[in-house]
Amino acid sequence: MENTDFLIYFGVILASFLLAAALTPLIIMIAKKYRITDDPEAALRKVHVQPTPLLGGWSVFLATTLVVLAAKLFNFANFSQIPLVLLLGIIGASAVIIIGGTLDDKYNLKPQEQIIFPIAAVMIVLVCGLRVAFITNPLGNLGSVIYFGQWLGLISAGLWLLGMMYTTKFLDGLDGLVAGIATIAAFFIFLVSLNWDVPLSATGIWALALLGASLGFLIYNWQPAKIFLGEGGSVLIGFTLGVLSIVSGSKIITTLLVMGLPALDVLFVIVKRLLEKKSPFHGDRNHLHYQLLTWGLSKKQVVLIFYCLAIGFGALGAISSSYGKMVLFICLILVIVLVSLGLKFKQKPLN
Repeated sequence: MENTDFLIYFGVILASFLLAAALTPLIIMIAKKYRITDDPEAALRKVHVQPTPLLGGWSVFLATTLVVLAAKLFNFANFSQIPLVLLLGIIGASAVIIIGGTLDDKYNLKPQEQIIFPIAAVMIVLVCGLRVAFITNPLGNLGSVIYFGQWLGLISAGLWLLGMMYTTKFLDGLDGLVAGIATIAAFFIFLVSLNWDVPLSATGIWALALLGASLGFLIYNWQPAKIFLGEGGSVLIGFTLGVLSIVSGSKIITTLLVMGLPALDVLFVIVKRLLEKKSPFHGDRNHLHYQLLTWGLSKKQVVLIFYCLAIGFGALGAISSSYGKMVLFICLILVIVLVSLGLKFKQKPLN
């Protein structure tokens, strides 16, 4: 890495960090003024004790977007792998998510109304050219890949983005959890981009912008949180990570290792709800982070456990072969199964 590259990378992190840190107090004031807050008495699964402003996703969105656009305008990054139409499509789709989330935070939309905005965002980026072109072959020779056809690539991209969005949406239950996981995942996407993409790739710069913005927001979102991401912010982070893991070379497996614990938890909880003939969008406290609280751990301890697992699996994934990544993912499945069984025997899950 050249010195100039390092300065640009550092500048991107610093700029997005300062922007998010400066914007968040303003957004707190706006949320309070218009009474867009999360009331702990509105749902039994809430763990905070007083009404807390929402809309925090706006600071992450604005800080990340402004820095990325500045990098594009001043040629600080190589956008050759992201055509202008796709760049504008990603930003436009992100705006749809954050605006839809704001409406949900204010008016408490029904699940069938909430999902309109994530689906619209996915359709926008797919129309603008986003698709999964290939994935590395975990059982093949070093460097071998599995290529996707046009329709399979589109369907895979759409399902991946929806999965990532609902992973971070359902994960957003403890102070600092999603913002911290976003920081970790963005770092590993950047790290992989150093060996995969062109120098100063747009993917790497975008990931660092998200990293800095998430850290700037985390100052106010760490326990006890002064503001929450809100519906738009939690969904936006999953969407951004999902997009970055696809564009300019597939980084899906590495991202999945970082996000694997919450993603598998969401999958298991949804299956459980369906087996119990409940709506998959039915809110409850069966998610792993809630269950760990009932096991006697503090909120900070639970968040730090998620951080450590994300860092550990992300680091191992970054240095592993494709086959090694597959083994790591199987180990991750075993981890969540063993923890879930331990919690089950410890006490009866809450409904």
